Amino acid sequence: MLAIRVAQKDGVFYLVNYKASDILRKVRFLRRYYSEDEDVEVEPRPGEEEIITFIRGVERADKAFQRGLIRKKIKDILNFYETAETQPMIPAPVLLYTSEKLTFTPIGSYQMMGDLSEPSERFMIIDGQHRLAGLRIFQEKHPEEVENVDVPAIIFDGRNEDFAAEMFVIINSTQTKISRSHLIDLMEKVTYGITPEKKWAAWIVTRLYEDSRSPLQYKINKLGGRSRQEKWILQSELYNEIFRLVDPRREKEGKAEGGEGNLHRFIATEFGWDRRGPASDLFIEYFKAVQETMKDAWGNKNYMVTASVTIKAFVRVLGDLLSYPALRDEWRKQRSYEVFLPYLEGWKEMIPDFRKDGFYERFAARGQIERVRKIHTELKRRL
Repeated sequence: MLAIRVAQKDGVFYLVNYKASDILRKVRFLRRYYSEDEDVEVEPRPGEEEIITFIRGVERADKAFQRGLIRKKIKDILNFYETAETQPMIPAPVLLYTSEKLTFTPIGSYQMMGDLSEPSERFMIIDGQHRLAGLRIFQEKHPEEVENVDVPAIIFDGRNEDFAAEMFVIINSTQTKISRSHLIDLMEKVTYGITPEKKWAAWIVTRLYEDSRSPLQYKINKLGGRSRQEKWILQSELYNEIFRLVDPRREKEGKAEGGEGNLHRFIATEFGWDRRGPASDLFIEYFKAVQETMKDAWGNKNYMVTASVTIKAFVRVLGDLLSYPALRDEWRKQRSYEVFLPYLEGWKEMIPDFRKDGFYERFAARGQIERVRKIHTELKRRL
């Protein structure tokens, strides 16, 4: 396999790129054996059956250093894999280990790039076991989509198992990880690399979450943590859609699609990027109009009207609507959800299409990205 050799002091390791299906065949899931397995023995909640089955099947060993797999963490990772669009699924490499000494053969004059032999036994996972566990379940649920997923990996070889255990302890005792949603919460305090448009989009998400007038109040999963309240969409995913509407690069480079970039000029001239202004009313009143149009299907568990893929499509339609001069004029006068209602009237006929039963057949797609696009196309067609 093609690899990059990296030398640091007396240590050497290799960076490789695996197809998801390949790496899942080459790793060994392990957990340190303890007498108590509370997280495994409890009855699975709906939607967790595959996760619990997988955890129960993980090999246990006294000498293993990996902690027991946490079903909540795997569920969150799986949810991210299924809902992430523009974000890479696994941007950071997983760390793998084999006690075998692998053979590295440089290619030509490239001493740091070459062919690395495969171990005879499967790799142990130093870091990334939850990510790969989520990927295994994602593979079972979406076998076609996983073929397009590459996984970066760092391989350590030729050491005893104490080396791997020590590295595991160092990583998990000193590394502080920050989630994408947490970063969005901190954008107000960040200056480097954060544009006014990005800060503005993060502020809109916050207003949609906090404002008592918002139909999305408390329905946005802000940090991916445990919550007693039902959540409809990840904060990071909603942020991505809103930012796309005002991303100046898409407008200037002619890449706008589905409302992308369409709001940039309107927001810049109408409100500026002042996060204290009334720009958030535009989104709040628009979603109030969507809620009014969808009536009892809004927030109804028997419908997919407030599923993440549909909410994303709703955001894209707002970009389309604001391209209508008449609607913009009416908004300036009224600033009320009633401005949007006449344009959304045709959606009432679509409500049966959002029934949970058969939803994925009616909006058949190879993945979430394509499904959002299909829903958006149908919504736009009926404006």
